[in-house]
Amino acid sequence: MGITPYDNQSGVSLMHRYRIFNGYQDYGQSSKFFPGGVRPFFPSHLNSDNGYEHEHHGDPTDYEAFRVLELRGKYFLSQRVELNAFVPFVMNTSQINSKQLNASGIGDVTIFAGYHLIRAIETAGVQSRLIVGGGVKLPTGNFRQVSADGHRYPLLNQVGTGTTDGFVYANYIGSFHNVGLSVNSSYRRSTRNAFENSLAPSTTTFASLFYRLPLGTNWQVYPSAQFFYEKTKGEMLEGHLTGEHAMNNALLGPGLDVYYKNLSLNASVQLPVYTGTTDHPASAGRMVLAVGYSFNQTKYLFKRKS
Repeated sequence: MGITPYDNQSGVSLMHRYRIFNGYQDYGQSSKFFPGGVRPFFPSHLNSDNGYEHEHHGDPTDYEAFRVLELRGKYFLSQRVELNAFVPFVMNTSQINSKQLNASGIGDVTIFAGYHLIRAIETAGVQSRLIVGGGVKLPTGNFRQVSADGHRYPLLNQVGTGTTDGFVYANYIGSFHNVGLSVNSSYRRSTRNAFENSLAPSTTTFASLFYRLPLGTNWQVYPSAQFFYEKTKGEMLEGHLTGEHAMNNALLGPGLDVYYKNLSLNASVQLPVYTGTTDHPASAGRMVLAVGYSFNQTKYLFKRKS
């Protein structure tokens, strides 16, 4: 979340993510960031099913909206070691052939640690940081929810996956005077759940090219251009790919990170620049909004030189 301009910043934040899929490539339909009837923050019903069936027939009103309201915490055990925990409240909506399914609840909790291999190295106006780490996503969310006729909801419509996922990541943040770059890449693998469902290994890369506006010591303001890439072969059953929900998507858009003393506001929108071929609703974009409070703040990592 954001570019975290402070050195050794422990803190808590509340983040909202909105991800939307709509428009069928096979039918030449365009994707919309806010398709008709969608609510980006909260669904009209937290849990409902009016005869929904997961069968795609090219209806232009179909969409899949994934919303997460997530409580995040970060704590530095030492100057180089940080612990993180994410607790999500998931709100999923899938509308297919005018029938809608809503599922909401506490999702899968994520816990991970990072080690700062490089921190605040400065040479001729250059500052940089390299963080490597790994963690686990725990099966705390409900993955057994069923419809009125007893059919279990599709895996990605559940608020949890029922799998234990392990992942590793690397995050580089560097700046030259007021211009900086942040790149975060991760790789994830999951176990199977009680229904022998799982998700194929996935990779995600997030990059932000940012500029620091010189507004004094209390304010830190960073407009940015942000890039997001994801790739996975989709769902698996008994260790074999099902062909469902494979993704190969690249998105690009603006971002803004504002820090005032211990408070932060982060906002970004990314729209598709490349979408891999799929017979499901196509990726139409993502939006992230977050507010946070930091403590144990010792000094700026990216500070203006006098």
